[in-house]
Amino acid sequence: MQGFARRHTVQAALTWLDAQVTRLDAEDVPLRAAGGRVLSSPITSAIDIPGFDRATMDGYAVIAQSTEGATPYNRIPLNVVGDALPGAPFLRQLAPGEAVRIMTGAPMPDGSDAVLPAEFVEACRDGSSTSAEATVDRLDPPTLDQPCGVLALSTVSPGKNVGRRGEDIVAGTTVLEAGRLLRPQDLGVMSSIGLGTARCIRHPRVRLVITGNELLPSGSAPHGFHITDANGPMLAALAERDGAIVDFPGLVRDEADAVLAALQADADIVIVSGGSSVGIEDLAPMLVARHGELAVHGIAMRPSSPTGFGRIGNRLIFLLPGNPVSALCAYDFFAGRAIRGLGGRPAQWPYRAVRARLARKISSPIGRVDYARVRLEDGHVEPLSIAGASVLSSTTRADGFVIVGDDSEGFPAGAEVEVWLYA
Repeated sequence: MQGFARRHTVQAALTWLDAQVTRLDAEDVPLRAAGGRVLSSPITSAIDIPGFDRATMDGYAVIAQSTEGATPYNRIPLNVVGDALPGAPFLRQLAPGEAVRIMTGAPMPDGSDAVLPAEFVEACRDGSSTSAEATVDRLDPPTLDQPCGVLALSTVSPGKNVGRRGEDIVAGTTVLEAGRLLRPQDLGVMSSIGLGTARCIRHPRVRLVITGNELLPSGSAPHGFHITDANGPMLAALAERDGAIVDFPGLVRDEADAVLAALQADADIVIVSGGSSVGIEDLAPMLVARHGELAVHGIAMRPSSPTGFGRIGNRLIFLLPGNPVSALCAYDFFAGRAIRGLGGRPAQWPYRAVRARLARKISSPIGRVDYARVRLEDGHVEPLSIAGASVLSSTTRADGFVIVGDDSEGFPAGAEVEVWLYA
């Protein structure tokens, strides 16, 4: 056993990593399954939405001039000549003095230019209810066998209550840009322009390799000198959050053949947790170096200093420490960044950041990046820990973390710092 010959800076490690990450190929995904996927190319509409002028209210399609001067005391008769329903338009030209009963979303009849809302119309049953003294009953719209039609009680202007062709989307408009994380409303827009599939970047395939002969599978009660795997469920959830399809068939024994077989899995990324340092049972770094490229091993950060990564064939290999907080920190800094990049998502942390003042100081040596778990209490930042890489519960007590750069000795009490929130 011997220590690390050198430790890479976080920035040098990220520089190597970013040069390896290129967006994966695309695939067609049914809209029903495309929510949360990343669009690989822009979406341009070939059609106008809506594709016709349509009513935006229930009422009567009219020629606006036919209602000029109408008030409750000067009711203007209109002859109802038909109906227009969604998907069932009125098929002849409208003439002055005529009206077509129309429902919201129905096509506007030719010649009409406005919709008189139903509440501004009164039924005319006998043709006599036109005097200023008549009561405004606001009856339901008449049926077509009522020859007197309706009385307009209000004037409408041209274009009133009419949705114009293309007012939502004009043909030739780019409605969604490449790289967009598709939301439910995006799928609705795509469907409205006639698309049934979305061209999306393929999900990165991630193989989790959790090693340690002392580990028991998740769901087992720890006993004797055995502990239950915490990293597998945690890392699987993190990778799936970042858009990966995770393969985690079970724990891997600390045996060279078993670890090598897992490192050579059919995947875009292999994440190893445990056996990543320089001990006699730390097999993964040796196997990566022997069968591929171990580009980084040992990073000037705390926790997670034993982190390493490289390649075997086309697979990116990440060697994360077995200590749970170290594994979480290394995932945040490196593996998650690669997964998001391959899947077309922003490389930056998917955490919300806030600024607040420290209740107590955070100390750190020059030359090392520190990942300090913190709580927010009464608007102030309360540091929990920088050390304690095996104390996973510190992350559940924490609201987030503060990063101390390698050019800083930390922050004094009262300093305003950026807090990255876990949720």
